[in-house]
Amino acid sequence: MTGNRKKNKDLTDFQSVLKKYPFIKTAEDTAEEKDYAVYIVGGFVRDLILNRNGNEIDFLVVGDGEDYAKAFAAKLGIKKIDVFRNFGTAHFKYGDFDLEFVGARKESYRKESRKPEIIAGTFEEDISRRDFTINTLAVSINRKDFGTLKDEYNGLKDIREEIIRTPLDPLKTFDDDPLRILRAFRFASQLGFRVDDLILKSAGEMRERLKIVSQERITDEFLKILASPQPSTGLKLLYNSGGTGIP
Repeated sequence: MTGNRKKNKDLTDFQSVLKKYPFIKTAEDTAEEKDYAVYIVGGFVRDLILNRNGNEIDFLVVGDGEDYAKAFAAKLGIKKIDVFRNFGTAHFKYGDFDLEFVGARKESYRKESRKPEIIAGTFEEDISRRDFTINTLAVSINRKDFGTLKDEYNGLKDIREEIIRTPLDPLKTFDDDPLRILRAFRFASQLGFRVDDLILKSAGEMRERLKIVSQERITDEFLKILASPQPSTGLKLLYNSGGTGIP
């Protein structure tokens, strides 16, 4: 790896880290009052471990994500909340932070679309549908186990070993949302991680599936690769997988 940041490989005290963000205490209080199990998931947790600064926080709510978001926002004095019921998400800004909320769900995809049908699910079902193991890490903000890391798919191990893998068979992961192929290459470029061989093989097999993705979304991922610290990594992966999605 040639990145310019140092991984905090021994970061296990999320309790102390999260207390640096006062609004997380409000999130904990809201979860307690609503009796929802709530977790911070995905990229923010990954970036804490990698000592990267992040201002986008995803909250996974085992319950009604919209209801929790509105109650949390009210406590913070936030009046503007964006709700996307088709996707089961809510969002608002607090200071410099973008906060997004989703109720735990499982998803069903149609072959001709990457827009899922949303069905309420368990914590485990929600985590399993995520793109890569490094993004499946979840930290509890519930009073009974505040700061506890839940690692269902060895995401911490994969961060330490600097590898990008999917939590499920990559053919299934890419069939559900083929844009994840380009996201894998983008993370490799951004983080300096290597891509698991199964991902590269599956990317080649599934590249035609990218036809259901809008050119705008494909271009966005491509530009993120070009803007990354190591664009050559992503470009080589694109070439080796058959130039997936790039005209």
